[in-house]
Amino acid sequence: MPHYTACGHLTDKTAGAVGCTTEWRIIIMAKYRKLGRTSDQRKALLRSQVTALLYHGRIVTTEARAKEVRKLAEKMIALAIKEADNYEEVTVKAKVARKDKDGKRVREVVDGKRVTVYDEVDKKIKKDLPSRLHARRQMLKVLYPVVEKGSKKRETKKVDLPDKLFTEIAPKYKDRQGGYTRIVKIGPRKGDAAMEVVLELV
Repeated sequence: MPHYTACGHLTDKTAGAVGCTTEWRIIIMAKYRKLGRTSDQRKALLRSQVTALLYHGRIVTTEARAKEVRKLAEKMIALAIKEADNYEEVTVKAKVARKDKDGKRVREVVDGKRVTVYDEVDKKIKKDLPSRLHARRQMLKVLYPVVEKGSKKRETKKVDLPDKLFTEIAPKYKDRQGGYTRIVKIGPRKGDAAMEVVLELV
């Protein structure tokens, strides 16, 4: 009884040789660039560069890295545009430190201790709807915390990058269908001749 291979060619059972000489090879392209790093190092590198790009508006890096960073950055911006208006304004009670005419906090002596006096005021805040809250958490999985350092310790403040995406970056690209970044080639880097580029928001 004749034996056939999967591709329909006749085999020689006695000799044990397969008569099929046709080779089928499936070429699968890589989904992402490895950048010569292990997965945890690569993810950390991309996260830091995406954070720097969205905070500063532009970064200088190699062409391979820029193409990977662009993917993540454009996903963040597209998500911000989609969820930019999904919030409701609510009024809450907030405690605000009372200040004198010189802008200094007013303090009173209570039980032998000087304490700051607070006033209750009504404050309007933007409350995220569920879809926008989920988008914010998705962004926080990628973006690193950013801290702006002042001349004094009390002047140091944390930057809310997701809020910057929603309020500053998203309105800018509201009518743009993709292509929020551009890559401009600078030239080969001195030392290893890697192509350096400027990756910036359009």
